[in-house]
Amino acid sequence: MQPVPRVLFSRCLGFEACRYNGEIIRDDFVERLKGFVQPVTVCPEVEIGLGVPRPPIKIVYLEGEIRLIQPATGLDLTARMQEFVNSFLDRLGAVDGFVLKSRSPSCGTRDVKAYNEEGNIYPAFTRRGFFGGAVLTRFGNLPVEDEGRLRNFLIRESFLCRLFALARFRQLRAEPSPGALVEFHTRHKLLLLAFSPDGLRQLGRIVADAGRRPVPAVLTEYEPVFSRTLSRPPKYTNAINVLLHALGYFKEKLSSGEKAFFLDTIDAFRRGRLPLSVPVSLLRSWIVRFGEPYLEKQVFFQPYPEALADIADSGKGRDR
Repeated sequence: MQPVPRVLFSRCLGFEACRYNGEIIRDDFVERLKGFVQPVTVCPEVEIGLGVPRPPIKIVYLEGEIRLIQPATGLDLTARMQEFVNSFLDRLGAVDGFVLKSRSPSCGTRDVKAYNEEGNIYPAFTRRGFFGGAVLTRFGNLPVEDEGRLRNFLIRESFLCRLFALARFRQLRAEPSPGALVEFHTRHKLLLLAFSPDGLRQLGRIVADAGRRPVPAVLTEYEPVFSRTLSRPPKYTNAINVLLHALGYFKEKLSSGEKAFFLDTIDAFRRGRLPLSVPVSLLRSWIVRFGEPYLEKQVFFQPYPEALADIADSGKGRDR
């Protein structure tokens, strides 16, 4: 059973026509994701009283300060937006990730245009919107992406792996115990190994203390390392190590021809001629065939719902 992550979306991403021009943004991935998460939505610009449609706002660097300005009306919305952002995030509650509107002066997390007093683009600005920047500051341990970056296969796969893993961790926090932490860590071992062997070792040392320290303290130490370990797309060499490790569970059960064929698929994956899904599917078939209990529980083989994988992803590999 996959968990149901709680995800905050920019409301204009398929939820409501609230863009400054009265439009709604349709995004295929966001539409698919909606069905597998508990969505929470926000439009900071509407929340501070701006209508739909409305004159656009922009970030302006004035006399050494970053301001949020509506040029058509001359309104300085900085204080109003900052008050809303702080109030909203204070009462947001538990979330597992964010999908925000790209390049928005309110929701953008990168590549947001900022201007100087003469109306020219300001080159040295941090490039974050008022709301998006606050999210990154407060929730830096969670997956935060915009719909533009999520069109990239590697970024999207990493986002989904991390999102659903953190939702499972939130379930663990709801009913914590040393045994539950050990089980959680064991189920994620191959996934963690694929992302970062160093991260897996560090987390293993934290889990080893689970019986000697208060569980809440152990979980508090474990969570940021767990999230950080899953924060970057894994290298293809790590994925190959996981595949070979899993093959070891079947070395006495497979024919020489089956093993040779599997090794050929790994080599084809190494050369970029086959996607990772091919050798993974072979392993999954053997898990079912032989009833291998340890591998049956490994999140690596289905880190998020299969329906969230676009068919166009099937020919793509991992970070090399």
